[in-house]
Order: sequence, then structure tokens, then C-alpha cells
Amino acid sequence: MRGIAFPRSLFARNILLLVVLVAVSEVCSLAILLHYVQAPRIDRAAATFANYVKTLDELLANAPPDTRGVFTARLGGRTDVPPQAELNPPRSWLRFYRTYQRDTFLASLRRYLPADMPVRWQTEGGQRLWIRAHLAGEPYWIALAVPEAAHADGIDTTVLLSLGLAALATLTAYLIQRHINRPLEHLADAARHLSAGGQPEPLPVDGPTEIAQVSVAFNRMTQALQEADATRALMLAGISHDIRTPLTKLRLAMAMAIPSGADSAFVVSAENYLDQIDGILQQFMDYAGSGAREAPVEGDINALAGSLAADFAGLGHEFELSLGEIAPFPFRPVSMMRMLMNLMQNAVLYGVVGLSVRTWTDVRANAVCIAVGDRGKGVAAEDLEKLKEPFRRGKSSGEKVSGTGLGLAIVERIARLHSGTLELRARDGGGLEAVVVLPLSAADAAHAKADA
Repeated sequence: MRGIAFPRSLFARNILLLVVLVAVSEVCSLAILLHYVQAPRIDRAAATFANYVKTLDELLANAPPDTRGVFTARLGGRTDVPPQAELNPPRSWLRFYRTYQRDTFLASLRRYLPADMPVRWQTEGGQRLWIRAHLAGEPYWIALAVPEAAHADGIDTTVLLSLGLAALATLTAYLIQRHINRPLEHLADAARHLSAGGQPEPLPVDGPTEIAQVSVAFNRMTQALQEADATRALMLAGISHDIRTPLTKLRLAMAMAIPSGADSAFVVSAENYLDQIDGILQQFMDYAGSGAREAPVEGDINALAGSLAADFAGLGHEFELSLGEIAPFPFRPVSMMRMLMNLMQNAVLYGVVGLSVRTWTDVRANAVCIAVGDRGKGVAAEDLEKLKEPFRRGKSSGEKVSGTGLGLAIVERIARLHSGTLELRARDGGGLEAVVVLPLSAADAAHAKADA
């Protein structure tokens, strides 16, 4: 059974099962028809024809010798068997039923005729039956017309009609299964949309009872997840507000309490700690929010990458830009800016040198690709996927890095929100490169292909 490849989809399996059942039922019906209906009818026709031939043989055997020529001319008699007449005529699978009828008739006829009256069948030059009779006491081969029982007598039409009904049954089963499968396809699309961070529309519940129950359960689950997400966002917003308020008061209190000329190192250290707390809060908010509620807007990804690169250059971190021809396409601008900023910040913190940003359009995949790279120490191949996990951080090439380790997890969430992917890979020549692939819609892909 392991060597047999079965379809994986339920739709294909059901269609295959229905086709097999229809085929088996047709074969069984044909076998029953041939064995219990046609075979007895042909046998009765062969018995009747054999009695006719034996009676004719007795009349010819007792005919006067001077009438031999008359009978020979009328019956096409000859002393030797014609070369076209065969003991076992060839079979044709294209004409299965005719072959079956002929062979069954010959077998029955030979069983009913005496041993000294062999039978041959002629197929070339027309269907004829040759039987050796006794004309005036001498053996002669005479040609007789083929009985109707040895021909196809409407059974071909019956078989074709049966096959047509089988095809109609298969087509009807296909349409029924397709109708049943459509709600499952909608369910799969909604589940993919939900897993990507979106909010799918409620599924219709007016289909078959079993499918409707699944749709109702999915709608309830989606509603519960949306309520949980709203509660989580509200809770995080409350926590952020409640923590940032005393942080702001603490900054103000420090500024008022510490006299002018006090230890500046202490002041800088305290301010740094407060900034770290504020940054950690912001990362948690970014990870929880993921931009799902932000509406996509058609924009220029190259302009966004160039603007961020200029900002980093102002801080002393130069990014080499290699921006390909990319037509504007819809994306969530704030989320996309956050994604690029996180990737570029990671390149600065963990790579330090060889910073670069590349963009291009993959026409074959109908997608926009963004790659941010560095020339740092790189990461072992077995650890690349682990870096995308929340709270997982790599080793910095410079000073100790603060943060929560949510940067790449946020990037992957935003990429998935745009139905895209994030891939981390070793860079040619050393270092690490993060590649984000964002699929385009059919219209956007055609536009990008035309511009390319």
C-alpha cells in the first residue's frame, strides 16, 4: 500500500472514489448482462441454427447425384475450405461485444453439431459462416448467412448509453462535491487570513448542516480572538500609560532635585536607564500591536528605504543603497517603516560595518524583495531560524546591546501581515542578510512586470 499514491485532498479522493464506484458498477452490470442474458440467448440461437443445419445436411446428403451442380452453385459449395475462413477468427478489443457474441455463438454451434461438420468463420470480404455438409454423399463446404445472434444487435447502443449515463453520474457527483467543497475553501482562506494577522469576514452559515456547524464554530472563534486581541491591546495600552506616567514624573523630579553641577555621570546613567525602560515598553507595544488595524496605502518602498537610510546616515551609520525598479504597491506605511527600521537597527547593532539595503522585483514570484545586510561575524546556520523567536538575541559586534529580543519577531509578524516571509541567510563575503519577500496582487504584479 505504501507504493500507491493517493490524492491528498478530500475533493480529489471523493471524486476518485465516485469514479471507481461508477466504473465498478458498470463493469458488474456488463458482466451480469453478458452472462445471464446474452449468453443464454446466443446459446438458444445456436441450438436452433444447428438443428436447421443438420436438417439441411440430411436433405443434401439424400439429394440425387445429378442435382449436385445445382445445389453447389446455389449454396456456393466447394470441396476445400476457403483460405479466408478461419478456425479461430481474430479478436478486436475495440469491438469487444461483437467478438464476444461471435465466439460464444461458434462455441455453442460446434457443441451442437456432429464432429464431422466442422465450422469456420470468414471475416474478410464480409461476414460468412462456412460449414462442411454432405452433398449427395460427398463432403462439401457451404456458405451460410450469419445469424443475427452472432452480430451486435443493439447492444453497442446499450453500452454507449450506459457509458453516457455513467459519465453524467460522474459529472453530477463532481458538481455536488464541488458545491460541498466551496465552503471548505472559504474556511481555509479565512484561516490563512486570520493566521497572517488579519480579520476575516464572517463565514456564511447557510450551507449544509455539517459545514454550517464548522462555519459557526469558526466565526465564534474569530470573534473570541478579536475580543481577546482588543482586551490585550487595551491592557497593554493601560500598562504603558500607567508605567510611563511615573517615569515622566521621575524624570521631572530628578531634574528638579539634582542641583546644577552635580555628578553628571549619575545623571546620564539614570537618564539612560529611563530610556531603556521606555524603549522596552515600546517594543512590547509594537510586538503586541503588529499593525493589523492599519489600512494599506499605495506607497513607494524605495522612498521609504532611502528616507530611513538618510536618517541613519545622520547618526553616523552609512547604508549602501541598491534600489531596483519597483512600482508603487499597497502596504501599511507605519508597520513597514517599523519593519525596515528594526532590520536596519539590527544591522547597526550586530554588524556595525558593511551595511546595505537592496530592493528588487521578483517577476517570477510576483513579489517585492527587500534585503538588509551587514559584514558582522554572522550567525551559525543552525541558529538562523532561532533568531526570529521572541526574546532571542544574537551576539553583538560592539558594546552590550539592551532590549528585549523582539526586533526580528516584530519584523516577521509585519511580513506575515503583508502575506510575506522573512528569511535570514549568510551573506556572500561574510556577514548576515535579512530578506523580506512581499507578494504582489495580480494587478500589482502585472504593473511591476510592465515597468521592469
